[in-house]
Amino acid sequence: MIDLYYWPTPNGWKVSIALEEMGLPYQTHLVNIGAGDQFKPDFLKIAPNNRMPAIVDPDGPDGAPISIFESGAILQYLARKTGKFGGPTERDRVAVDQWLMWQMGGVGPMAGQAHHFLKYAPAMDPPNDLPYAKDRYRAETGRLYKVLDTQLASNEYVAGDFYSIADMAIGPWYGRLAMGGPTANAGRQTQPCALARSGGRAGRGSKRPRAACRSAFEPAERQESAGFAVQTQELRAH
Repeated sequence: MIDLYYWPTPNGWKVSIALEEMGLPYQTHLVNIGAGDQFKPDFLKIAPNNRMPAIVDPDGPDGAPISIFESGAILQYLARKTGKFGGPTERDRVAVDQWLMWQMGGVGPMAGQAHHFLKYAPAMDPPNDLPYAKDRYRAETGRLYKVLDTQLASNEYVAGDFYSIADMAIGPWYGRLAMGGPTANAGRQTQPCALARSGGRAGRGSKRPRAACRSAFEPAERQESAGFAVQTQELRAH
């Protein structure tokens, strides 16, 4: 059984969704990042960059245990291990990898910074309301969301007509930050559709069915993200 070291954030959901979709048995170990669990020596032995998620697979390559950190590396490992969701052909696998790297190097870091400077920094004591940082990360996140909307306008899923680990990586970030307001094209429908799958729901801790893909997120989450979406929608439209 795989040990998953996890906290319920978009990065954590990537791996829990993958484990559910792939039907792999796993045990969850909560890493409370608000309490500093990620800095504990035992966790640093598994994830030296003090970031979750991480996994330990007792049945790794050649049957020997292996620990893996970085969500993208975990997703690629699990796709190779199971032969699922990595892409049916080599050309498809290239497409999956490039969109997975796009999330890891673009959407994740930029949306995370935008959310920090738009939501958390102004609420600090004393407040850190930094117009330059807010404008910079809001603009770049808006640009990235426009890239995704354009891709999904003509593709069922981000890498083509098949569901993949790239969707599992992008969906939690896209949905959590963007579902609160209007978006450009197909992105509002397709990425929440990925999250509405049974594995997407279970990986995010919900067993309840979803009647429509666009409602894949709870009302409270849509409410929480509404301010961010309103601030980015104009950039995405240009």
